[in-house]
Amino acid sequence: MSTTFSKHLQTQPIFSQVSEAGKNLGVPVYVVGGYVRDLILKRPSKDIDFVCVGSGIELAKAVADKLGDGATLSVFKNFGTAAIHYEGFEYEFVGARKESYRKESRNPIVEDGTLEDDQNRRDFTVNAMAISLNEADFGALIDPFNGMEDMRNMLMRTPLEPGVTFSDDPLRMLRAIRFASQLHFDIEPDTFQGIIDHVERISIISQERITDELNKIILTDKPSYGFQLLFHSGLLKLIFPEMADLQGVEKIDGKGHKDNFYHTLQVLDNICQMTDDLWLRWAAILHDIAKPATQRFNEKVGWTFHGHEDMGAKWVPKIFKRMKLPLDERMKYVQKLVRLHLRPIALVNDRVTDSAVRRMVFEAGEDVADLMTLCKADVTSKNPERVKKYQGNFKKVEKKIQEVEERDRVMNFNPPVSGELIIEVFDIKPSKVIGDIKNEIKEAILDGRIKNDEREAFHLMMEIGKKYGLTPSGKYISASNHK
Repeated sequence: MSTTFSKHLQTQPIFSQVSEAGKNLGVPVYVVGGYVRDLILKRPSKDIDFVCVGSGIELAKAVADKLGDGATLSVFKNFGTAAIHYEGFEYEFVGARKESYRKESRNPIVEDGTLEDDQNRRDFTVNAMAISLNEADFGALIDPFNGMEDMRNMLMRTPLEPGVTFSDDPLRMLRAIRFASQLHFDIEPDTFQGIIDHVERISIISQERITDELNKIILTDKPSYGFQLLFHSGLLKLIFPEMADLQGVEKIDGKGHKDNFYHTLQVLDNICQMTDDLWLRWAAILHDIAKPATQRFNEKVGWTFHGHEDMGAKWVPKIFKRMKLPLDERMKYVQKLVRLHLRPIALVNDRVTDSAVRRMVFEAGEDVADLMTLCKADVTSKNPERVKKYQGNFKKVEKKIQEVEERDRVMNFNPPVSGELIIEVFDIKPSKVIGDIKNEIKEAILDGRIKNDEREAFHLMMEIGKKYGLTPSGKYISASNHK
């Protein structure tokens, strides 16, 4: 194993440069953590962590000097760490340390330590391996907790007793699930039981750190696995109660509805095959979030969830705010998709008017393609014929959308009559009536009563003006080219 790592380390100059810097300073140096794990898994990584038995900051300064002008050094004295950004790589340096924790905080009491102390404080065995960069044993693997064995068995396991690891730093519970989801590993039974036993400790972790881990789970290839681990551990109920509440099936008179939690996970996995966009994945997660609140039983039709799309859209801002997710256009984008996610399937019917298509395209705007992606992902039937039928229906809808948009141009709607023109023609001051006139023109275009055309809109504006008792001023002549 040592020879294999030696050959790899020799292919990248940074390792020999760190080795030489450590030798000159008289401190032992090692590559540690995620880079070692990813090297064994043959996963690309541009983040490399180095630990030395000495000052990590002094080591980083020495390495930065060797790298020259292209290296950007950042020193964090309060934490005893430093980082170098160089040619797209991020190198982090820290002195070996040991940690102890107080029950009410995840901030450790840190002391200088040995490499063994440093490996003891690591979160999981697969992250606790180190490779020596020292002259005597360059490339040797140091694996005190049998991390290689856990890699072969595809297991996440804590190096120390799970209760100690998770009680000390409860964020590690989420990290265990995130790594399992990213690497397609199982969580070793005692380690998972440790998460179950200590879920309440998550309360001392900041929402920002929780959301960061949650987003990383959402961005994995198959996030349903991570969400199931969150659910069965009890963490989901604490960090995302609305999603946990989707789970379960209620029956009355032998009639049940589908389990909306597992349906949502299937929709999420489906959409992940089509896009890696985080916010479109969030739309998949939240599209049915209000179903439990709108669930009703009707003897004739069974279970209904009327209005869940509108209520779900109203919930989006409060969920984003609580989770410290951005409250900007990204939130509005998710909210829009949640509100509109049922609309495309209603347009399948051959009797649906162009007006209905126009209105949906107008409301979805440039996000109409993403809305269709969400709708396709929302088909979770196990009946292949039914899936084929739905997909065929969506192709019809997409064709209708294309035809209407090519003809009417409502996707990025700009009113063909401006407020300034209305003021000029009727010689009136800015007022509510201007907005009313513009809105009537917009509705006429969406209904198909007039084309999205400046000339037709101008004539309609004149008719609407009469209704409001407005007459063209002398300035009307300057606008006569609009007739």
